[in-house]
Amino acid sequence: MIRSELVMKLCGDFPDLTQREIESVVAALFDSITDQLATGGRVELRGFGAFSTRDRDARVGRNPRTGASVDVSAKRVPYFKPGKEMRERLNLGEASAE
Repeated sequence: MIRSELVMKLCGDFPDLTQREIESVVAALFDSITDQLATGGRVELRGFGAFSTRDRDARVGRNPRTGASVDVSAKRVPYFKPGKEMRERLNLGEASAE
């Protein structure tokens, strides 16, 4: 699902709100999550999961086209850990297959 599909789904679920209002809410949610992660914080949505960042060390990588060595600097990367409820819902099909 992409952002526009999410907005359209929410428009169907909340017909009393305009598409512009829903786009505004979705943008505010994503901006809030991004701002919190940018300051080194964590965002936990109960039943869904937790967003955080992890540090990635500097390393030597390879350019796939040329094979040349490339220095890759250290950086922070986003990390998502699904919540228990999400993991259980995703694995419902596996339990019935056994």
